[in-house]
Amino acid sequence: MVALNYESVEQALADNSPDQLKKIREKCRTILKNKPRNTAFLHLMGIIEFQLGHVDRSSKWIEKVLDIVPNSAELHCVYAKMLASQKKYDEAVIAYKRSIMLKPDYLTAYYGLGVVLHEYGDDLNAAKAYNDALKIDPNCAEVLNGLGLILKNNGSVAESINCYAQAIAAKPDYPMPLNNLGVVWFSLGSIDAAALLFRRALALKPDYPDALNNLGLIDYHQGAFEDSIAQFRKALTLQPKYPAALNNLGNALKDTGKLPEAITAYKQAIALENDCPDYYNNLAMALLAAGRFDEGWPLYEWRWKSTQLAGARQDSKKPLWTGEAAKGGVLLIRAEQGFGDTLQFCRYAPLAAARGLRVALEAQPALAGLMKSLPGVERVIAQGAALPDFDFCCPMMSLPAAFNTTLESIPNSVPYLAAPGEKIETWRNRLGEDVDKKLKVGLAWAGSRRLQSPDLVAVDRRRSINPDVLAPLMDVDGVRFYSLQKGGPAAPAEFGLTNLMDACDDFLDTAALIANLDLVISVDTAVVHLAGALGKPIWVLNRFDGCWRWLQDREDSPWYPTLRLFRQPNPGNWTSVIARIKNELTQLLASRQKNKKPPYLW
Repeated sequence: MVALNYESVEQALADNSPDQLKKIREKCRTILKNKPRNTAFLHLMGIIEFQLGHVDRSSKWIEKVLDIVPNSAELHCVYAKMLASQKKYDEAVIAYKRSIMLKPDYLTAYYGLGVVLHEYGDDLNAAKAYNDALKIDPNCAEVLNGLGLILKNNGSVAESINCYAQAIAAKPDYPMPLNNLGVVWFSLGSIDAAALLFRRALALKPDYPDALNNLGLIDYHQGAFEDSIAQFRKALTLQPKYPAALNNLGNALKDTGKLPEAITAYKQAIALENDCPDYYNNLAMALLAAGRFDEGWPLYEWRWKSTQLAGARQDSKKPLWTGEAAKGGVLLIRAEQGFGDTLQFCRYAPLAAARGLRVALEAQPALAGLMKSLPGVERVIAQGAALPDFDFCCPMMSLPAAFNTTLESIPNSVPYLAAPGEKIETWRNRLGEDVDKKLKVGLAWAGSRRLQSPDLVAVDRRRSINPDVLAPLMDVDGVRFYSLQKGGPAAPAEFGLTNLMDACDDFLDTAALIANLDLVISVDTAVVHLAGALGKPIWVLNRFDGCWRWLQDREDSPWYPTLRLFRQPNPGNWTSVIARIKNELTQLLASRQKNKKPPYLW
């Protein structure tokens, strides 16, 4: 018989320092010299070597015990765990099944089998193993936690929540289900509930890297970037080879303007896990934000495999166009992501036509009418309509790479989009009789809500503002403000904004309205790109963690010559931004009155 119980001995030895373990190991060796077939001390040697991280050695000691006691269910279970730690999953599964065959009610073996099958990617059989374990003990917290993870990954969110809740009730001092339940609530947008669970997990286990990383994510999404950096660094101190925490650290560093450090963190994450698309995509955006376009554009192709865009690309059997001349060939350029992305990158279509291609451009239906004003485009197709025959295709945001775009070679001649003259005149008449008497300023204060991921929800929360924040601008005499806000919170009635947006059926109407304005002031949303593409002066209320396309430490943009950036000096501080805007507006009006005509607003 084997004299040691693996689980109890492993737990007892876990509190020993490496030096203490080595001393115990030496005592065991002394005993085994005289009694080489003593199964208890052979077993103990296996446990000690495993604790010291010598997995190969530990499994060899257990193999020696199995030669002596081949029918020990416990030893086969121990052996399976050691094989699994070496990622020898097939062998580990065999060992666990052997253990279960010898002892059909062995809960530990069923649980271990579930863990290995999950790591191996066989969630169907992993769930079966966990359910078999629950038949033995319905309240086993470890098994419930493991099953909850599988259910969550398979989209059975309510069932996973129930599993985690049962695990917490069964074992309140077990931190893992607290952390994992927090992850579920975070994915559902319940940030406060998630933060509470992460803190509960850390109260039980202060050195829990996953909970520290997740609490850092909470801070990050709430705009507390420095706090998030501290949490990610704590997690990495405990677990230096933690690629997800390195990636999250990179995001926080990037959004605080520490681009060189962010790039280093992303590269470290990739070195540890070189097949994760999100890491490459985030590295690409950091490189682009740093103006390192030659490195950034090629890596940006990873976006199609990233969490946000996985499955969004409409693949084609036709070849991807990479910038080559192909006289007479038909190139299909396809819009991707948001309205602003289409408005910004459609500028490349005329350049493709200049290389001899016949260009067909697919755009969102709300933009299709406006896209017809692009020079060199033969045909515009609204997304969802039948596509024409074509020879090449290119997603719109792959065009900068196709043209080897650098900071110096950005095609930034404006306007490159325009509304028809008769439509502009129609909108001029709608603006009213005193259209030329005041400075006409369009306002937009909120982007469209993007509920498909907590990341996008958080970004929208940081870039949009409550219209009440704009109140100081209403005190500026000589300005008539026009709403350019489509959806989102309404401006207070006392602002007296002229709101004609209900008459804007698409971006062509909005473009005609903007053409009659002197200036547009907007948060970072599609209105910014529309005004910039029309060559209209645009002042951007830019969040502290601005988008990569606005680069770093600039108040201008190489993409739009008529654009000015007014960036928050610190996260969430819109008050100082509005104060700057008000001051600029006041100076602008003074100049206008002095010159008796609208000045150039850049």
